Amino acid sequence: MQTLAHQDRRLILRRFPLRDDDPLRAWDAADEYLLRHLATEGPADLGRLLLVNDGFGALAVALHAHHPVSWSDSEMARRALRINLKGNGLDPDTVPFVPATEEPAGPFDTVLLKLPKSLVFLEDLLCRLRPLLHADSVVLMGGMIKHTPVRAYRLLEKILGPTRTTLGWKKARLAVATLEAKEPPPAAPAVAVLDWAADDLRLCAGPNVFSRGRLDAGTRLLLDQLPGQEVLQTVLDVGCGYGVLALVAARRNPLARVRGVDESHQAVASARQNARRAGLDGERTTFAVAADLSAEESAAYDLIVCNPPFHQGAAVGDQLAWGMLHQARRLLKPGGRLLVVGNRHLGYHVKLRRLYDYVRVVVADRRFVVLEAGAAEAEEN
Repeated sequence: MQTLAHQDRRLILRRFPLRDDDPLRAWDAADEYLLRHLATEGPADLGRLLLVNDGFGALAVALHAHHPVSWSDSEMARRALRINLKGNGLDPDTVPFVPATEEPAGPFDTVLLKLPKSLVFLEDLLCRLRPLLHADSVVLMGGMIKHTPVRAYRLLEKILGPTRTTLGWKKARLAVATLEAKEPPPAAPAVAVLDWAADDLRLCAGPNVFSRGRLDAGTRLLLDQLPGQEVLQTVLDVGCGYGVLALVAARRNPLARVRGVDESHQAVASARQNARRAGLDGERTTFAVAADLSAEESAAYDLIVCNPPFHQGAAVGDQLAWGMLHQARRLLKPGGRLLVVGNRHLGYHVKLRRLYDYVRVVVADRRFVVLEAGAAEAEEN
């Protein structure tokens, strides 16, 4: 764990998932710049305060005295928020968390917004934020300069109103926006639609869902390997996104119970909507928001499929994937199998061999590889 100096305090902050040896901080210079700006140029009374995309709760802990509301799509962010509030002697229930599938109750006087990775998600948030503001509201957006395209500032001005940017500080920059009347009000981005004719599925995805409106090459390669009409009783899709792997597995294996989990609230909402549209909802196919797999029953699944992420926000690495693959081992039935796809250069096979009795390459192309891992008895069958 590391500490962030704020005013006369040192805040103890941790990232989620928790790692004792985590070299990455639970905040960045954009968080520090937002706090510095408020301390030097902000009003003494922030009024009703909304924090948007507060990755690990650094802003909420620092500004706890102002009774903020946290608005985010990330279940990991919610878990980190509670851990860091408690770790600093604060009541975790005193900062309301509102998932991005819902709207916080406005109006708000001050909004601190951390720039999300997706500009479509930024546009969605700004369009939904606008009705929660009033003429004197101030919106501060913070981001690292190298991750902030000019279009992000243009979206602020287009959707909210007059926007100015600050000087750079520690490679971060802020944008300050105020509300301006606009007729008609800007419309939020449309839901992306993908037709997967091979399994008779129409799939919709919200603004913050990975690979919305298209199939990424890794998922497409894994789809070709999903079994059909086997004696599968239970299937788990880890990091399910809008549900394509889970729903294809359900379509191809009509007797199996299929479950998908993801840490994105918008992803799970999209998956549930797609299941209803396909007539696959109900007890046989379910989706849940989860920051990890700790709530899943041990030895419960015949097949686990996974297209793990290789980034968490702006941080690139295999920490999340490693955590998923490690937890998946506990969930497999005796003889159960894990099917995972990843970029070839990530070397998942090396780490899988530390956890599973066997690992084999199912298929590979120039960029991606699908690996199967499991217990020794599955290898013999």
